[in-house]
Amino acid sequence: MFGEHCACVVVVGAQWGDEGKGKLVDVLSEEADFVVRYQGGANAGHTVVIGDEHFILQQIPSGILHPGVRCIVGNGVVIDPETFFQELERLRAKGVTTDGRIAVSDRAHLVLPYHKLLDQAGEKSQKIGTTGRGIGPTYEDKYGRRGIRVGDLRNLAVARSALAERVERANSLLRLMGATQLASYQAHVEMLERLAPQLLPLATDTGLVVHRAIRDGKRVLLEGAQGALLDVDHGTYPFVTSSNTTAGGAAVGAGIGPMAIQAVLGVVKAYTTRVGNGPLPTEADEAQGEELRRIGGEFGAVTGRARRCGWFDATVVRYSARVNGLSHLAVTKLDVLDSFAEIPVGVAYRLDGELCEELPASVDRLERVEPVYQTLPGWRRPTTAARRLTDLPAPARAYLDRLEELAAVPIKYVSVGTRRDQIIPV
Repeated sequence: MFGEHCACVVVVGAQWGDEGKGKLVDVLSEEADFVVRYQGGANAGHTVVIGDEHFILQQIPSGILHPGVRCIVGNGVVIDPETFFQELERLRAKGVTTDGRIAVSDRAHLVLPYHKLLDQAGEKSQKIGTTGRGIGPTYEDKYGRRGIRVGDLRNLAVARSALAERVERANSLLRLMGATQLASYQAHVEMLERLAPQLLPLATDTGLVVHRAIRDGKRVLLEGAQGALLDVDHGTYPFVTSSNTTAGGAAVGAGIGPMAIQAVLGVVKAYTTRVGNGPLPTEADEAQGEELRRIGGEFGAVTGRARRCGWFDATVVRYSARVNGLSHLAVTKLDVLDSFAEIPVGVAYRLDGELCEELPASVDRLERVEPVYQTLPGWRRPTTAARRLTDLPAPARAYLDRLEELAAVPIKYVSVGTRRDQIIPV
């Protein structure tokens, strides 16, 4: 992706998340100097496989597994300090050197225990399908101008005063929601006093760091979490996450100007999945969905929840290409389809009897659409050993050609397995 005139690349999920962004970022990090997470929090779960070792990265950028890469947690991320340091310790225990390689924005907001209590209590009534990790309530506090940021820990006396009001407010809400567990102000204070000495040495103006890196010709990779259809503005609202997952959010969440971004790589599975509630127009029937789930290991990296599975939805990917300005696609998990004799591809919808080639804005309308399928022949041969496009069976290449045509975005990479060496450049 990087080239003489391309030094800043965004990697986004172009479906409902879980597309394999972590693997693509890991591979592209071989060419990068900096990798920046620009939104989301510990609800993300980017899985990278190196040899027999599996790494699940939630808040730390996927570039951490390359020794020469600096990793930045941007201002658009909401950071859970407790789990952040647990994640660091797991990496160090596996021999990953992190010292001097990680910076955290002092403008990033903190996910605190009362946010998790609010998230879990709210999910009982609203049934959005959140992870319960406090992401939504933290973003609510951010936009309500009552959040606590990493830089606020530089003056713990002021932070403690603000925290007293925030905890009391959270407890009032928890009582209204009928929650049995309330937040402890003292426990919050003790946690921040314990973690501040570890977090503050990493805190800096990361937007300035990224700006200078791009100015100096360094190669910068911006890593998103979740997927475009979970974007709070452009996703299947209200069954969305609480941040802007699309490429437009990358500039804001990394602290740079939009003109600094030179390419956007959209990652899609060769089929479609989503976790939790909300519409999934091309969802497979129970038997085929279970087969896709079994072959593809479709269980959440963070929560372990089973993912709902369906066929490739070109309407979704065309929409994602538009709202992200995708310059290229990466298609992952092609190998999951190796055993299917026929593979349906959703090319459009019918809504109230009319052909619909664009994604409806409302969930009510999207839940009423009927997918229009084109059935393509399968290849019934393993693809996991392919290292060049010409190694793939002709029907697999024809399948990719059709996806590219439907999405109107050129395919740049194809993944046929979990390992680093199982990505085919196109």
